[in-house]
Amino acid sequence: MIIQTRSRQDESVATDITADLTRVLFEGRFDQVHAPWRDLFSNPIFHHRELPPEERMALSYERLRHVNKSVIAGDGPETLPRDATRLTALHEWVGPVDPGLSTILSIHYNLVLGSLLDAKGAHDLRPFLDMDRIGVYLCTELAHGNSAALMETTATYDPVSREFILHTPRPEAAKFMPNTSPVGGPKTALVAARLITGSQDQGVHLFLVPLHDETGQCLPGITIERLPQTTSAPVDHSMTTFAGVRLPHEAMLQADHGRLTPDGVYTSTVGSARKRFLASVSRVTVGKLCMQAYHLGTTRHALTVAVRYAHSRHTSSGTRRGTVPLWQHRSHHAPLIDALATSYAATFLHRTAVRKWEQAVTEADRDDAERLAAITKGWITWRGRQVMTECRERCGAQGLFLANGIAGQLAAGEGAITAEGDNKVIWVKAGMEMLLGNYTPKPLRPGPSDLDSPEALQDLLADTERIWHERARVRSRSPRPGGVLDRTVLPVLQLVDAHAHYLAADGLLTAARQTTRRQTGRLLYALHRLFALRHIADHSGDLLAAGRLESGQVLALPDTIEDVIDELAPHGLVLANGQAVSETLLLSHPIMAAGTEQ
Repeated sequence: MIIQTRSRQDESVATDITADLTRVLFEGRFDQVHAPWRDLFSNPIFHHRELPPEERMALSYERLRHVNKSVIAGDGPETLPRDATRLTALHEWVGPVDPGLSTILSIHYNLVLGSLLDAKGAHDLRPFLDMDRIGVYLCTELAHGNSAALMETTATYDPVSREFILHTPRPEAAKFMPNTSPVGGPKTALVAARLITGSQDQGVHLFLVPLHDETGQCLPGITIERLPQTTSAPVDHSMTTFAGVRLPHEAMLQADHGRLTPDGVYTSTVGSARKRFLASVSRVTVGKLCMQAYHLGTTRHALTVAVRYAHSRHTSSGTRRGTVPLWQHRSHHAPLIDALATSYAATFLHRTAVRKWEQAVTEADRDDAERLAAITKGWITWRGRQVMTECRERCGAQGLFLANGIAGQLAAGEGAITAEGDNKVIWVKAGMEMLLGNYTPKPLRPGPSDLDSPEALQDLLADTERIWHERARVRSRSPRPGGVLDRTVLPVLQLVDAHAHYLAADGLLTAARQTTRRQTGRLLYALHRLFALRHIADHSGDLLAAGRLESGQVLALPDTIEDVIDELAPHGLVLANGQAVSETLLLSHPIMAAGTEQ
């Protein structure tokens, strides 16, 4: 592949295609929804600073207040948790500048303020809206992470004093990891605890608990112990325990799933304790959408850095005297082109998940939207890790510096993979629901398919879903030892992955069909083709055995994929720039000035 010098006309066409890609990628709402966040985080106050971890933590809280001023100047903080599109868009743009800020911002606006607004109670929101109090969320315990429904912290109601008594019964029940230290200012927590009325355990509910006084000192009965540093975002992770802390009746967040009168009479429209727990922590689903949005933003940013660096950094040609841009080497641009296809597909998949959540009306709609949020969160964050790892490596030593916006975000992404539900755990749950009746695979088509049309490629992706669904179904009914979950979990995970690939490819194909600009459509169709062929190649043995591919097609797959890479390689910069990463932020990275080094 030879990189040609562009004429002014070529540059003009490239600019138009870039703008059209941005329009498609952000569903025509870039100026309305995304540009305000991108512009906010282009401010130099958010540019990287070389600081020790403790000062970086404090800076993230300082930046949080700067964000809040911008939010107040707009529609107001109270509108943000109610608008999933705007809230997740915020997460797409905050990640590249400050992973720590992304973490504390997500907790404050989504988990805490969102839960308070959903409860529609008499709680005073002003301290949270004005950032006089930073909200933190205490759910998981040292002994209960993915088993949070079994948590042991109790809130026992005393109808005489009309108070709850919040208590940590043993060290293993300590609330584990939330950012509860006084760094950043006084904090108030939403604490998930088992409501005890009389001798009855009414299940897990949320309670509003001030942790510090105005000077930052822990209130009586509350102990906060800082945890060791993680390799993830620099956040003041801590363990928190309660020793008979008394709370007023108003501390409980009440809703239809659980209400308690001042006299101690409990009512609920939800029959089981587990369902009450899920209703109490329902903001976690929006949190899944936020975590995948964070990964999307950091992935697109890393890709833009890596692709631009590859075009400006020169190295040995390998075959003749002189130097060439890194991008000219097949070994360099091929994985980045694959990464661009994944990034575009992941973005469209995320848009689908957010839209489905916002449009859910019935309980069945909400269940489907929650399942999709779990599937997309796992798929996008895992794919984001792979793409960012590739970008880091393609940038060589420059990719190691935190100032270049890749290495720190890559490490911080590990937290997003675990937060709001560990990926593998939520995939197992989603996959078992698909297996047990919440998903109907398309019938396996007879005879071999072709590899020429996008519709045929989509059919083959659907076939991989069907194959793994059938494997899981057969194993679920087999006489093999162990329970159904043990027998089926591995094919179920493959089913979820195949389903996510199908949906991501479908989103990319839909975007290609809907664009009106021919050049943009060609690029999107080629991205879809590459993305689909990669997955088909991974499952070519199964598709061959099922009669959906012929041996000649399987043998030709590597060359077919190489042909698509040839088609896309000259357009790497256009595809990267279509992601609309902030020019101001990009130019703040030292790597952008280092690209011309030999």
